This record gives sequence, structure tokens and C-alpha cells, in this order.
Amino acid sequence: MSRYTPAARPLVQCLRASSRRSEQATAASTATLALRPAPSTALASMSMSSPHQFRATFVTSSRQWQASPTTTTRSPTSSSSTSSPLPQRLEDLEGWNQDPSTATLPWAEKELMRRGTPPVGSRRRRAALQMATAINRAIAGNDTLAGRDGGPVPFELMPYQCFQEARKVLQADREDKLRQIAAEAAKIRKLEAVLAASANDCDTSTTSVTSRGGTAFLARRLASLRKHVEHLKIMADINDPLVKRRFEDGLGDMSKPIYRHLAEERWRGRPFRLIQQRIEQFHLAPDLLPPAKLQPNADVELFFRSYKVAPGAIVDSLISEVTPRLRVQVFDRGTRLLTVAVVDADVPDLANDGFQRRCHFLAANIPVAPTDASVPLSRLDPASQLVLPWLPAFAQKGSAPHRLAVFVLEQKPAETSAAAAAAPPGASDDNRSTRLDTAALQKAFASDPASAIAATAEDAAGNGSITTPRDGFSISSFANKHGLTVVGCTLFRTEWDAGTAGVMERAGVPGADLELKPKRLPSLKPPRKARGWEAKHQGPKYRHLWKYTHRIATPRRKFVR
Repeated sequence: MSRYTPAARPLVQCLRASSRRSEQATAASTATLALRPAPSTALASMSMSSPHQFRATFVTSSRQWQASPTTTTRSPTSSSSTSSPLPQRLEDLEGWNQDPSTATLPWAEKELMRRGTPPVGSRRRRAALQMATAINRAIAGNDTLAGRDGGPVPFELMPYQCFQEARKVLQADREDKLRQIAAEAAKIRKLEAVLAASANDCDTSTTSVTSRGGTAFLARRLASLRKHVEHLKIMADINDPLVKRRFEDGLGDMSKPIYRHLAEERWRGRPFRLIQQRIEQFHLAPDLLPPAKLQPNADVELFFRSYKVAPGAIVDSLISEVTPRLRVQVFDRGTRLLTVAVVDADVPDLANDGFQRRCHFLAANIPVAPTDASVPLSRLDPASQLVLPWLPAFAQKGSAPHRLAVFVLEQKPAETSAAAAAAPPGASDDNRSTRLDTAALQKAFASDPASAIAATAEDAAGNGSITTPRDGFSISSFANKHGLTVVGCTLFRTEWDAGTAGVMERAGVPGADLELKPKRLPSLKPPRKARGWEAKHQGPKYRHLWKYTHRIATPRRKFVR
């Protein structure tokens, strides 16, 4: 019943008000409770020149319902009055004010969120759009010849004088930024032409570069100008309400600098602080990587099918059995090649009485761009990208939850020449990273994890430890050897549950019948000497008080008789 209470409460109030008013109604006039005010003849006769005559009432609580003024239409032959009909179905009532872009009531917002279509933007913005739409529909009664259809008002044409004056100021500032961009673009084209001429000139004695710093200085100058132009593009649209509205609606084009800047600002808030807290809380640094090398710069999200995993959450073994999907959102322009590694940091090493690491997944040469953030790990090319396929996450019975860290590393940038530096930014975006030799990596690791683990099942039965080619993997050494830089990180945890035994059996992992039990070690502290009032009164002299005191020397006996 509580699920439908927000939608059912207005209907009950409507029916109660209708029954009370029907008893007091007369044949001349009938007052009814209207859920949505209909445009009357007075509203239809209004014009934009006098918008102060229209008053839109916004209800801020589901219990504050207001009756609309009686709408009476008198004809020359009849003096009867017409009233707006009551909703006969609950579906009609639920549809009232259920638009995600104009809903302002708290119960309507909760209902939209329950249905999976949350309200768009802030309540102030939705209220402004709702009021402007109501004004437009009221005016459309007499202005049908002017081309008005009474539909929703475009966001940039809302009839608010302050809003329109502010847009004029923002438009003037944008035009000034565009003039600066045009001037800087002319300098960039000139430098590109000089660098291209110097790259094509084979005779160094007749080079066209006359700068004291030479070609290297001009390349740095060109990069600085391009960075300044990107900043001007952001400043030109940073205050545009249409840009902010499109970004809030999830319709931003990530190929444009302004939307990448807004996305990075949003990620630098709570998501960035959360992943930093998880890295520190679960000691990923320095257990797996030094703290200086574990600085995320990209938003990394982990999904198992449609289940989004929060950083550090414990995932059921049946859910983590399938190959996950990543969403890697980068905030700088261009396509780069990434390497993805999933490492278990808490693999028990019973032979050495410690812990070691295991690589559960490894893939390289994965292209990622700001406009293409989805990385389905199950669809990678086995020949050129996949090194180690997905090994389901598992933890043996009795062990603490295992930390499985997902590292996203950017591959070493390709060497840039003078011609590449002079080329436009979009021309060399696909070649900004070098490719790793996956064939050599596959030789170093086992391509078939099931057969590799099954081959060591006899050794595991002997000493209780499982040794595979994936064990002993060091993400720090791997990154240093191949020149990789960490750009993103997330993690999840796994523990023994009801489905772990089946997951290990299907993956060919032995050891599901083993149970790790902690060994209780005796305390190394010396026996504690009895102290206090009770210890002083335990002698024969105080025998008559033994029945009231606690015997410290014999903890098994509560009282001494």
C-alpha cells in the first residue's frame, strides 16, 4: 500500500472534496476541485504585455491542494455553468505533472525516481519551465493566428526579463572569446606552416626556422597555443545556460572541450574523493603500487552485466563469475591505448605463511576516447588484445575477503617528430600510444587458466598451496617494464559464500574443499600479578570476607567458600 500512497492520496482528497461540494451545489453554479487548472476566458484574453496578471501556483506538498476558481461560461440562451471533469481513473491522476522536465511536487519526483526516470535538473529550473509553458498555453487561446500552438516554451525564450538581459551579457562575452580564438588560431596556422616547411626541408643550412630555440622551441610554443585555445573554448561556453541544461540532461557531446570540462568537474567531486578514500582505506598503496604512481585521472566504473559495483563493495561469487564491463571516461582529447589488469592482492601463501598476488585478467591495446568510454572485456580480440582471460574471483573458506583491484594503465606515448607536432590535433590522435606485443606477453603467461591450474592440482593437494602462472604477478614491475602509467583505478571484494564452490569447480580451480582456520597463538606477555583491594584481602586474616570478594588467583571459580 505504501508503494502507491503518493499517487493515491491526491485522489482520495479529490473525492472527499467533491462529495462535500456536491452537497452545497446549486443549479446555478457548481464548484469542483480541479487537479490541473484549465485556461479560462480571462486567461485566454491575456497577452505577453501584461504577464503580471497571470499567477501560477506551485504546490510544494502533497497535502496542500488548492481549488481552482470556478469557471463559468454563460451563453445567450442558457445560464448553466461548466466545470472541469474529475479524473475517473488512478492512471489519469498519476499522469498529472509526471513530466521529468516540469515535475515540481515532491511526491511526483519520488514517483518518477521509483519508475526509473528521475527529474531533470533542479526544481527551480523545472518550475520556471512549467510556469512559462502555462503562460504560453494561456496566451495561445487568442493568438492562434500568430502561430502559437500553446506547447512548451524553449528554454532560451522564457519570458523573463532578467534572464534575457543576462543572456545578452553572456552572448557579448562569448563573441569576445571567439575573437580571441580566431586570433590565436591564426598564430597556430603560421607556426604549423613553419614547422611543416622545416620538416620537409632536408638541407639544414637552408632551414626556414630562424628562432633561437629552433624547432623544439616552436613545437613547445605550438603546444602552449593549442592549450590556450582549448581554455578559451571552455570559457566561451562555461556560463551558457543551454550548455549547462544539455549537460544536465545527459546530452553533452564529449568531443567538445566544454562538456569534457564539466564532466571532469563533476567527477572531481564526490566520485574522486570516494576512490581516493578506498585506495587509502584498503591499502592499495603501497601494497600493490607506490602512492606516487597511483593517482587516478579518469573515471573508471565496473559493471557485471547490469549490476554497477561501488568501489570496495563485496560482490557475490555468482555475479563476478562472468567477464565484467568497464566504463573508462577520459577528459582529454584524442584516442589512446590502454592496458587493463585485475589483480587479487590477498592470495594465501601457506608454504611461506604469507600472502601473494594473482592476476585475474590482463589485456592491452584497448582504444579509449572521450566519446567512446565503454570497454566490454568479453569482446576483446584474443589475438591482438587479450593476454589472460577472465578468471572468476574466489576466496577459500575461512579466508578474509580478498581485494581485487582493477587498474587502467595508459601505454607509453609514441615518439613525435616535427611533422607530427605540426599536424592538427585530430590528425594524430589515433597514434598517440605505442602498441604492446601481446604475442610475447601470452608466452610469458598461461593462455588457458583452467589447464594451468589443473596441472598443479597434485602439488596443491600435497602442501595446500595453489601455484599457477598467474600467481606472483607484480603490477608495479609490469608497469615499469612496459612504460605504463596508471590513469584510473577501482576495486571490489570477494569472500566465501554459498556459490563459491560451484564457481571454483566450473573454473577448474582446486581447493574448494579446503578450509583455512586461524591458529591460536599463546600470549607472550608474563602472568599478571594480582593488584587492588581484592588482592590485598585474600589472606587468611580476611577469611570472613572471601564470600564477598572475587578470587583472582582462580578464575574458574567465581567465589571462594
